[in-house]
Amino acid sequence: MATSAQKCVEETGDACPLSHVAIIMDGNGRWATRHGKARSAGHRKGADAVREAIEGAVDCGINYLTLYAFSSENWNRPADEVSDLMALLKLYLQREIKSLHKQGIRLRVIGRRDRLSADIVSMIDKAEQKTAGNSRMTLVIALSYGSRDELVTAVQSIAEAVASGKMRPEDICEADISQALWTADIPDPDLIIRTSGEQRLSNFLLWQAAYTEFSFPDLLWPDFTKADFRAAVDDFLGRHRRFGARP
Repeated sequence: MATSAQKCVEETGDACPLSHVAIIMDGNGRWATRHGKARSAGHRKGADAVREAIEGAVDCGINYLTLYAFSSENWNRPADEVSDLMALLKLYLQREIKSLHKQGIRLRVIGRRDRLSADIVSMIDKAEQKTAGNSRMTLVIALSYGSRDELVTAVQSIAEAVASGKMRPEDICEADISQALWTADIPDPDLIIRTSGEQRLSNFLLWQAAYTEFSFPDLLWPDFTKADFRAAVDDFLGRHRRFGARP
């Protein structure tokens, strides 16, 4: 069966306009409450939806899939919930990297690693190194990530370049800012999906999402399937993106 991207090429003769899909995985806690379970059960069920999203992205021929796994604000959650999430992350890295590598998927992690434990950072480093040569798709995990924090870090980097005489303030352009972000070598997202019915970015890819399309499926993240991914992609392919130009 042809992927959505392949169908797009076949029908238009052009490269598919959908290269990068990002997902705000929202609703684990509400799913747990709805099913009378602890929040940790919602997070574990949400890990199954991660596999569904990855399969959906591969099936659709997506080049980059970014998952918002843990925000900088999530550190403010109760300590036991943060501990459960970190334990789940370690379990995921232990169990899934071999599968990702076998599928030809490269792993990238963006965010503040200095807030993560040393063992998790080591696991991330090894996983990135192991999958660095893969090219079928890049899976980007936004972990301990906040877009405002990313922008502050970028501004500090540019300010250092100006202070050292490597750059003049009047020469600073959008490309310089983009190159100073943690996503410097990752294209801006074409589509952001947020589950649970909420309709906000929650400090996610604020600079990069300037011309991103959005999808807000009314379902909780643990219920998300690759069919839902495909539906969002197909809906996107039916839209006309003007990027500020006249229709």
